[in-house]
Amino acid sequence: MVGGRIIIDGRSARLIICLHRVRHKRSRQFHFNVSLSSSVWPSPRQAAKEQEHYLHSCHTASPLQPRPAQRSTRHHRQQLPIEGKKNKSMAYDDKDVGDGAHVETIERRKSTSEEVAELSGIEDTAASTAAWLISITVSIGGFLFGYDTGYISSVLVTIGTSLGHELSSSEQELVTSLTSGGALVGAVYAGMTADRWGRRLPIWGACALFVIGTVLQTCAYSVEQFGVGRFVVGLGVGSAAMIVPLYIGELAPAKYRGRMIAFNNMSVTFGQLVASALGAGFQHVKGEGWRATVGIGAFPPLALAALLLLCPESPRQLVSHSKHDAADAVLLRIYPTSSREQRSAKIQAIEMSIHEATSAMTDESIWVTFKRVFTTPATGRAVLTACVIMAISQLGGFNTLMYYAATLFGLVGFTNATAVAITVSGTNFVFSLVNLVLVDRFGRRIILAITVLGMSVCMLIAAVSFHYIPLNHNLELETDHVGWPATLVLVTIVCYVAFFSSGVATIAWIGTELIPLEVRAVGTMLNTVTCWSTNIIISSTFLSMMKGITPSGAFGFYCGICFVGWVFIVFCYPECKGMPLEAIREVFSRGFGVRYSKQWQRENKDLVKTATTTSFGH
Repeated sequence: MVGGRIIIDGRSARLIICLHRVRHKRSRQFHFNVSLSSSVWPSPRQAAKEQEHYLHSCHTASPLQPRPAQRSTRHHRQQLPIEGKKNKSMAYDDKDVGDGAHVETIERRKSTSEEVAELSGIEDTAASTAAWLISITVSIGGFLFGYDTGYISSVLVTIGTSLGHELSSSEQELVTSLTSGGALVGAVYAGMTADRWGRRLPIWGACALFVIGTVLQTCAYSVEQFGVGRFVVGLGVGSAAMIVPLYIGELAPAKYRGRMIAFNNMSVTFGQLVASALGAGFQHVKGEGWRATVGIGAFPPLALAALLLLCPESPRQLVSHSKHDAADAVLLRIYPTSSREQRSAKIQAIEMSIHEATSAMTDESIWVTFKRVFTTPATGRAVLTACVIMAISQLGGFNTLMYYAATLFGLVGFTNATAVAITVSGTNFVFSLVNLVLVDRFGRRIILAITVLGMSVCMLIAAVSFHYIPLNHNLELETDHVGWPATLVLVTIVCYVAFFSSGVATIAWIGTELIPLEVRAVGTMLNTVTCWSTNIIISSTFLSMMKGITPSGAFGFYCGICFVGWVFIVFCYPECKGMPLEAIREVFSRGFGVRYSKQWQRENKDLVKTATTTSFGH
């Protein structure tokens, strides 16, 4: 008689089959470490069915000669290879019972479900303090992003004739959009060199650009020099905005990844708040107070450059360069309570992901990678989804408030518009903290669906409110008393910023998690390019739109963009909360994967968290 049991070890992710053969009142027990191979990530329920199929095959095999099952799934219809080349007879099995049979020790690669379990095992361990400190350190790059894009609102109001003359509307749009143009170029360059030079070196380069650009602006006495300084700072902004979320996403444990990237976004909003506060504070310094606001921005990049020496390289970057020991050391810093087996499994999963990503590639050129983005359907859908969410975050109108808040509130009658603009920056910062708490608890999809719809409603109310504010074609008030419409504009803008900051502001950057490893640097670059190209459109057209189609028309346009974005989120944005980066690629192999990701979320928890013991007999 043959009896036995299986043990699914959720910590080491081994499927252990214990067979007992009882004959002549003598019992022998044999242990099998069995693992199955698959190149895709099935849902947890499907993975469990695959394990049951294998066990059933073992159960129905000859009692004396257990054989490996020939597994056929919807993904693979071929017999899986057995890595062990020789069958090993156990010293005590056959001779004692007088038959010629022997028991095979079968060694195979781990199944997809086991890899999910093992990866989840390491992901369930506590994140170290070092992981958070690394995230906080590189988030200084986010602070610089926010500061250098935030101070322009107050500078445009207080700069006066410091550059030789009063700035016209077109010159204001030009110096504002030059930073976005520089960011576009910086993002492209950082994306093309990120895989070659790693993640830290581009951040150091961004720090240097921040300092150079800040000095040029602070010392400027002409529009041309000020514009060049804005462009150079933009190069640093684009590089940091592209690399920092990528770096954090590759270092962060899966269940903390959303919060850690959200912390970077919170740093952006904090930088914008500090810039607005300093702008208001230096507003009354006669003539040249704006130079102090700009010049202070040279100090944070120096601090970041020094602290970055204490931060490790990304484990995925190290594995891609065959530095496995260094990758193991980094993983130990990130997961201090993990076992060596768990870290080895993580490294093997990263290595397998890299191998799968590069096995079909015959050319390492950047143009081949670009081609893969647009010719591989699943990859294209992943990159498209990330880029659409980023476009919504920019075209929805938020940056018009960041760049022109003081100007806008001056138009509707507020006498101290620079101080009122702090309300926008403060709301932005506070609700980025809300996102930090909620993003990994409730997931990306539901937060996006609620907040983007809220943004659309707020823009609609603002458009209606502007209809009752008497502005002429030069955007000048025709009366000294505006009344309730101005107050309603302020309230709806604050509500809009609250929805924006608690949702798409952060999740647009978390979108890098959707992009497959083989094109992650290029895909992240495209995501950042989308950010800055749409940012250029907004920053260089806002004042012209206000004059051309009236403020009501401009805000109505932003309302429509937000609504279209909400429709896309409902039908095309999958929930990837808590998924290992190596598993997310499977989502987009099934269309946009909305239903599949819901199934994965429902089934994953029960499969990977606990060890299960089942008995069977024959």
